[in-house]
Amino acid sequence: MVRPILTLLLCLMLLPAPARAGLDPHRREVIQSLFPSATVIGERRADLPVYPVYQLQELLGYAYESTDLSHLQGFAGKPIRMMIGLDTRGRFTGVRVLEHHEPVFLHGLGEAPLFDFVSQYAGHSLREQILIRTGSEARGKTVDGDPVYFDGVSKATVSVLIINDTVLSSALKVARQTLADFAQAPPTRVRPDVYRPLDWPGLLDQGFVSQARISAAQVEQALGRPLADYPEPPAVAADGLFSELYVAYLNAPMVGRNLLGDAGYRALMARLEANEHVLLVASRGPYPHVGPEFVPGSTPERIGLVQNRLAVEIRDLNWLDASLGPRASGQPAFDAVNLFRVTGNAGFNPGAPSELRLHVELARNHLVHDRTTVTLPVRFNEALFEPVAATDPDARRTPVWQGIWRERAGTVAVLVVALALLTLFFTLQRRLTRWPRLVHGFRWGFLAFTLLFLGLYAQGQLSVVNIYTLLLALWDGFSLDVFLLDPVLFLLWSYTVVTLVLWGRGLFCGWLCPFGALQEMVAWLGSRLRLRQVKVPERWHRRLILLKYPILLGLVATAGHSLTLAEQLAEVEPFKTSITLGFVRAWPFVLYALALLAAGLFIHKFYCRYLCPLGAGLAVLGRLRRFHWLTRIERCGRPCQRCRHRCGINAIRRDGAIDYNECIQCLECVVILRDPEQCVDSLLRRKQARRSPARIPVREVPATTPRP
Repeated sequence: MVRPILTLLLCLMLLPAPARAGLDPHRREVIQSLFPSATVIGERRADLPVYPVYQLQELLGYAYESTDLSHLQGFAGKPIRMMIGLDTRGRFTGVRVLEHHEPVFLHGLGEAPLFDFVSQYAGHSLREQILIRTGSEARGKTVDGDPVYFDGVSKATVSVLIINDTVLSSALKVARQTLADFAQAPPTRVRPDVYRPLDWPGLLDQGFVSQARISAAQVEQALGRPLADYPEPPAVAADGLFSELYVAYLNAPMVGRNLLGDAGYRALMARLEANEHVLLVASRGPYPHVGPEFVPGSTPERIGLVQNRLAVEIRDLNWLDASLGPRASGQPAFDAVNLFRVTGNAGFNPGAPSELRLHVELARNHLVHDRTTVTLPVRFNEALFEPVAATDPDARRTPVWQGIWRERAGTVAVLVVALALLTLFFTLQRRLTRWPRLVHGFRWGFLAFTLLFLGLYAQGQLSVVNIYTLLLALWDGFSLDVFLLDPVLFLLWSYTVVTLVLWGRGLFCGWLCPFGALQEMVAWLGSRLRLRQVKVPERWHRRLILLKYPILLGLVATAGHSLTLAEQLAEVEPFKTSITLGFVRAWPFVLYALALLAAGLFIHKFYCRYLCPLGAGLAVLGRLRRFHWLTRIERCGRPCQRCRHRCGINAIRRDGAIDYNECIQCLECVVILRDPEQCVDSLLRRKQARRSPARIPVREVPATTPRP
């Protein structure tokens, strides 16, 4: 009798615990999937929003929802809610997406790439430096502290970077408060009053610069074979030196002023953001700390920084020049020097010990490589620092958007130059339109740039969804960080808002919209193919152009009720299918986008004129326009109708007035007006001049606003 009772009790102990208050069945099921061997899922802790997970009496780890510990918003303006499992060794047991509103996954690529991305965290440790790569590159090394590369998601780079930052930052909060191995040393800060002139030997002797010498014998011992066995061994120095490394913390005046000089130190600190750290790493010998394939401005492959057994990301600043570089008296000649910004989620305490890891990789043949890592202790003189009270780790972290802007610095620079050139062109339009070939050449060149670079490469297609994001941000609490996550869209929206006041909606719709540029090219193709162009009767045209306004109103109203439904209805825009995804999508979406382009073969910019909700929103805001740039003269519309007939988008009324709500600022009407061979007024005046020797002046009239 006793044995069956004991057996029953044991079985009951092994059964999963029933759902308790605060742990609904769905959440319990997700946590169980992260810890398959769990028998008990504890109550959520009062001091930290995590669920302890046990197998019988053994603690397996913790599960938690990311939104309880991280408030980073996704690309859609809402946080990406995930359940994350972390074991007692600081390794991820898995990540599950519970809720998100990322448009590119919901209504573009599908959710499978998102789920595939987060599945990569399982089995990886917080001690690894997890970096995101787009494309199909190998995931890299998996030794603790070495870089581990996750496959990103093409077309969704911003979203996966947000996910990565959310997962790592929240997991570190949990680890530091629950796992003894992740406890932090007391934080420190630089003492600004510590400085005296020192030369290079003095900096080394007093520990203001860390030095480590690696001999060829050490490397051979770690590799397990002589360097001479390799087909292309590094040339070992006569004294057996393999590599000699120096590390200095430049934020400290004692170090920065002595190494860079007073002017260089001031220039460096002026360029740094608050709470940013800069390390100078220099090396001598046949194996420097960066290899021949190192790209300035990137993360180095050969070295890594580790503190408290956590990888700390370092990234080259690419700031070294004649005015900013080491110049201490008595310093040796270096084979490589770099300034590295210390970033990443792990944080960095300059007053605490850390390690610099040198990764050595030598090829045995074209298929086999031997790898080893040499660990070098780094500890700076304690006199440089003073203890401070602990602060919120989030306050010390570099915002995600700053890293994204650094990554896309080249794209941003090209876009800024292009926008400056476009602004100059529009400012000088009255002069430049005297040369029609110049105007036409510039326009078609810029449209090609907009479609190929801005749209297909830089993913700079504005959307009505961006308007949802703004409205929701204003409702829930505005944060500029959300809009800074995509530098291209941020710059385009900022530029568009400013130019709405100067030129109206036409500057964006006619020059900076990638789908608009594609429609322009399709219309050109239709004319080349001699397809019959349909002229919509004026009375129907005036009615049809109003369609886009109720579409806009309906989408905005729906967003207030259900963001998910509004994102689905926003598929009325073909932008995602054609520009973002390059027509690689389910056939109904592709068919819809192609149908709109096909309509544009016969009706010039059909979608822009009658259906585009984004164009409607910009037209409403464009009523703030303060200037009328497009010149009109007396005979425009009275009786001349040439510009009206030549206007592809039908934005000129019978009386010659320009409808700025519909005008795309192609400048064709101004070109006609400036061309004495096309403008009827010029032709008539020349004819009159031949009859009368008196010169008849050309009289311009102010540009008119269309009657309601």
